Amino acid sequence: MEKLLEVKDLHVTFKTYGGTVQAVRGVDFSLNKGETLAIVGESGCGKSVTVNAVMRLIPSPPGEISNGSIMFKGQELTKKSEKEMRAIRGVDISMIFQDPMTALNPTLTIGTQLMEGLKQHQNITGKAAKKKALEMMDLVGIPNPEERLKQYPHQFSGGMRQRIVIAIALICEPELLIADEPTTALDVTIQAQILELFGKIQEATGVAIILITHDLGVVAKIADRIAVMYAGKIIETGTKREIFYKSEHPYTQGLLKSVPRLDTEGEKLTPIDGTPPDLFSPPQGCPFTARCPFAMEVCDKVYPANTALSDSHSVDCWLQDERAKQLLAATAAK
Repeated sequence: MEKLLEVKDLHVTFKTYGGTVQAVRGVDFSLNKGETLAIVGESGCGKSVTVNAVMRLIPSPPGEISNGSIMFKGQELTKKSEKEMRAIRGVDISMIFQDPMTALNPTLTIGTQLMEGLKQHQNITGKAAKKKALEMMDLVGIPNPEERLKQYPHQFSGGMRQRIVIAIALICEPELLIADEPTTALDVTIQAQILELFGKIQEATGVAIILITHDLGVVAKIADRIAVMYAGKIIETGTKREIFYKSEHPYTQGLLKSVPRLDTEGEKLTPIDGTPPDLFSPPQGCPFTARCPFAMEVCDKVYPANTALSDSHSVDCWLQDERAKQLLAATAAK
């Protein structure tokens, strides 16, 4: 498949009065055309910072992309000027932000906000822009689009506002859609509808999606591949089946054990003990060492190399070292 986006060795830092926060520390991932990649992990692990860096929306100061490459359709985004990025945002890459309740301007009609991107980026008449807006509202499932176009955000429910936010992101037909926790503020029924909508839109337009979430139920519904993030690093990547059924990193396994399942009636959930490390001074070894039930002396001192388990599945963990495997086997035999 053709690569649309490739991120290599991405580092993002924030300079504060208390020191420098190393929010993203050497992240690598890629995305193919028409694919859905989910980036999952606990709050504060660097998911949103990573995708904001792709959009070049890191506020400077205090933030800075201190190192790394972001290649989109053969273009190096880290070298683009702000003017050049404005021509890319909303046209080639669009983003759905976390809270639909605050993403819309309460003083402007839905029609005005929908057509704003078209008028900004495409040289079309008002009539053509309105036609496109109506088509997009129909695509995202808004009933009576002609009437709804004249209304204001407060006249829409939370689920309908989220659909409008999705329509705004898609109206200029981007090749990449970044959705930052798009179902967080919605109830379970509306979440399911929004996830079905993503599938419908991807089928209709062929857009590639990066989904940021900590909800593994959402991931299971729509992701093709999953990247598990912890303490500013991507520690395991794989297909949906590989991550859910063949996960190798103790953190990924811990995430899966902390999620309720319908096929384990009466079984207690197992939380991950401890807290993530301080990114003002991140550990030199594996950042999960202090919380890992399998931690070894080397884990605290040296960051593990990336181990390829298959063409699509890789993990950063010392447990993949042959010496560790022999030690675990000997311990289990006793």
